[in-house]
This record gives sequence, C-alpha cells and structure tokens, in this order.
Amino acid sequence: MTMLATAHNGPLDVVTLGEAMAMFVATQTGDLADVETFTKRIAGAELNVAIGLARLGLNVGWVSRVGNDTFGRFTLQQLKKEGINAQQVTVDGNYPTGFQIKSKTTDGTDPSVEYFRKGSAASHLSVDDFNRDYFGSARHLHLSGVAAALSGQSLALCHHAAREMRAMGKTISFDPNLRPVLWSSQQVMIEQLNKLAFAADWVLPGLKEGQILTGQSTPEGIADFYLERGVQAVIIKTGPEGAWFKTAAGDQAAVAAIKVNNVVDTVGAGDGFAVGTISALLEGKTLKQAVQRGNKIGSLAIQAIGDSEGLPTRAALAE
Repeated sequence: MTMLATAHNGPLDVVTLGEAMAMFVATQTGDLADVETFTKRIAGAELNVAIGLARLGLNVGWVSRVGNDTFGRFTLQQLKKEGINAQQVTVDGNYPTGFQIKSKTTDGTDPSVEYFRKGSAASHLSVDDFNRDYFGSARHLHLSGVAAALSGQSLALCHHAAREMRAMGKTISFDPNLRPVLWSSQQVMIEQLNKLAFAADWVLPGLKEGQILTGQSTPEGIADFYLERGVQAVIIKTGPEGAWFKTAAGDQAAVAAIKVNNVVDTVGAGDGFAVGTISALLEGKTLKQAVQRGNKIGSLAIQAIGDSEGLPTRAALAE
C-alpha cells in the first residue's frame, strides 16, 4: 500500500473522508441494459462536497483509499485537477476502486443508479487512516452518512474523527445522506447516524431523512430533536420549497428555493446545498445567507449532468 506524497500546502480549511467511485453516465435515455455509450465521471458524496469547496477557493483535504487500478488513477487525476489535497489518500493494492452506472433522464425525475462497490478499497477505511496532525491542520470536519455506511471500520473512523476534532475545538458539519441498503437494519442506521449528528455543530438533513432519523414529522420537531442534544444549527432541505433552519439560540426561518426551469440531473443537489451552506458559514456569513447560498449552488448542481459538474467556481457563483 502506498500513501500519496503530495505536498501538504499549509493548513486546511476543511477535511472530509469517504469513497470515490468512477461513474458511467448513460448518454441516452431508457433502460440501462439497452444503453451502448456512457460518459465517465467521478462520484462520491463527500468528494462532491470537497470539489465544490475547493472550487470556491477553500483549501480542502480528502481522506480515502483507492485501488491500484484504472479507476483509482482516474480518481487521483480528478483530485489533482480540482486542487484537492490528497496527502492522506492511500493506494491499496489489495482491493479495487468501486464504480457506478447511472441512467439519463430528461423529465426531472431521479435517475436510476447501480453500484459496484462491495469490498472496495474505500470500504476498508479504518481508524488507522486517521492522521491527527493532518486532520488537526483543518478548522472544519465534514462527515456524511455514506462513509459511515460503507463498513463497520469506516463507521468507527467517522466516530473517531468526530470525537478527535471536537476535542481539538474544530467545527463539524454532518449530512445524513441516508443509504438504507448499505446498513444491516434501519434501527442500526438511525442509532449510528444520530450519534454522529449529536457530535456535529451543523446538521443538514433532508425533510424525509429527518423524519426517519428523529421520528418527528415537522421541520421544527426535527430541529429540536438535535438542538436539545447540543447541535448548534439544524438546516433542513425541504425540496421544491427550499430550506428551513433553526439555531440553538432559537432563530428560525424558511429560505425560498431558486426556481429551476431545466432540471437535468437531481443527484448531487444535496451535496451542492452542503457546499454553499458550509462555505458561507466558514466565511462568517449569517445562517440565512449561508442557506441562500446553499439553495443557489443546489439549483446549479441539478442543471448539469454528473454529480459535481454543476458546482460553480467563485467567479461563476458571483454572476
């Protein structure tokens, strides 16, 4: 196994961890079995967030494992292209890099996705991949429920990273990103993801995710469930309506969505929302301004094919 010897260019703004997969997006609509041509992209919830934050000029580190294979090399090329620090990415000669196949839709519905990730290199992430100096050089940790769902040892790494970063006084954001099919049971998923959420400052569930995780039906009920356990702010994605937030200080507001006429690919909208919200909060913006930026970047993400293609640069965001 080899650890990449890329330069560690100063302190990080954000560190995150998770799995990258090569993604093959159909170039024509219809049953994936009938599609003959695909476009190769990169995918992964935490990597999408890392890419979005890096494009906005933040110094981002991404921790993972990739196979010593074509898809692993492709992942490393994409990290370099996006300017993401890959110092703590391990090339693992024992296990492969995962991949996925995604259908093309033109009517704004969710595409179908098939995953080939079982036993992937990233599923072997563990507490051994936690480098305290590297994580500690960042001021913020972003976690998602996808990395937590990959394996028991990857889940242990998420809990360890959250505990250590909290002890170092860093801020933490958590996007539940529910993947029920990867968990042994819904009960285990709820218990483990809530434990991660309670360790975070900012929790960013979708409305349905929040209902599943808390048993509460309303945005305020979901928010209070986490705020009563020490979370500082809960930002709930409410779909076409936009988002709603409440803070530990009791501030709350709905923030309207940005209307999109041409929805191309709904996957990645939540990651785009996280990019906007986290980047603005790290810049010292108000929560309302942060959620407005989250809505804006989420709206840009769904107007491009691919999970991260629509994430803007700082200049594009200002337009």
